[in-house]
Amino acid sequence: MTVREAKEPLSFRSDPRVPPFDDTAPLAVMDGECAVCSWGARMIHRLDRSGRVRICPVQTPLGAALLEHYGLAPDDPSTWLFIDRGVAHADFDAIIHAGRSFGGWGTLTAIFLLLPRPLRDRLYGWLARNRYALFGRGDMCALPDPAFRKRLIG
Repeated sequence: MTVREAKEPLSFRSDPRVPPFDDTAPLAVMDGECAVCSWGARMIHRLDRSGRVRICPVQTPLGAALLEHYGLAPDDPSTWLFIDRGVAHADFDAIIHAGRSFGGWGTLTAIFLLLPRPLRDRLYGWLARNRYALFGRGDMCALPDPAFRKRLIG
């Protein structure tokens, strides 16, 4: 089952593969070894003035289990999830949803809506497949900012 297929909100709660976690706040599940994802995590930290959004690297047991729950391959994390109010959003939809929820400069992510969904999906897929070659690797868990590190779970 893929993220775009209907899943009940909070369906991960009944999945025995998914370890329990505080799901009362939004959660971004991202590749912790990708430089673009590390940059995205820093942008979440900067734009989410509420400090509510948590970030979970795919390489953790929780991150891998959530990807599996939504039909995605944790050993090839070419996507990321943004889970808000128990509903998962993926790829550019996740970026757009997250940006809108932050308000301010984050609403600029809605620019992706100008692209038709098939083009948006192809563009995201191409960027995701080539992210290491284009942008290199990074380690979001190695970021020294203590306030950022508080957001990391998993």
